[in-house]
Amino acid sequence: MVSGFNTTAESNIIVSFEKMDAEIQIRECVTLDELSSCVDLQREVFALPDIEISPVRHLIVSKSAGGFILGAFADSELVGFVLSVPAVIRGAHAFYSHMTAVKETFQSSGIGASLKWAQRDEALCRGVKIVKWTFEPWKARNAYFNLEKLGAIVSEYHPNFYGVDYTTASTGEVPIGLASDRLFAEWHLESDKVKSLAAGESYSEMNDPSTEIAVTPDWSNLVADDPVAAITEQERLKREFEAAFAHGLIGRGFVRDDASPKYLLFK
Repeated sequence: MVSGFNTTAESNIIVSFEKMDAEIQIRECVTLDELSSCVDLQREVFALPDIEISPVRHLIVSKSAGGFILGAFADSELVGFVLSVPAVIRGAHAFYSHMTAVKETFQSSGIGASLKWAQRDEALCRGVKIVKWTFEPWKARNAYFNLEKLGAIVSEYHPNFYGVDYTTASTGEVPIGLASDRLFAEWHLESDKVKSLAAGESYSEMNDPSTEIAVTPDWSNLVADDPVAAITEQERLKREFEAAFAHGLIGRGFVRDDASPKYLLFK
């Protein structure tokens, strides 16, 4: 276990690459202007009310407490960032990856993945080997990215983590009331799978999964077309994940399929 977080050293993680005819540089956000740009990007990407936005003061406190904010810059414009907040997991220093945002015009270009791998490099430089975050269990694309592209695992399911969301509506008029259930992803930065993926190599599980949990291939359309079915789908996923985790199973894989995507859980 490390003795404490590095709260003074500037980030030495600088990554440059070409995307969308622009040179992208990933480096730590350190100035007030850069942190203010992170706030503006939250408004643009998440479309949340200001009360739900992490303000500059929160970013400053997170950094001063031992966290860090990595930004992706196209020339001087911030087009993405990832926020890492100091945490403790089972007695070990860790980082909680509170949010990752990429400007809409730069999405699906690999910037999000590059930010996460830079986050891993920076965490390891600071002596930290675990990063944790939440994601929505029913979103297949996020599940595939977290478990197969990054190599994270899941073993915790938290029902209604942020409270009921009454803002989502099928018609734009009638609130649905979706529970904010979340899976917790744990990213063990020096696991065999993560090290293989970080090196650009493939990775295959040695054993067969103990069980599978199917997920809808298109959550957004399900919510829009049949909100009652969406709530039923949430309840099913909660039952199946809680039962699997109660038996000590761990989600370590995800099958991406246009018709029947599914989580793979192992002993």
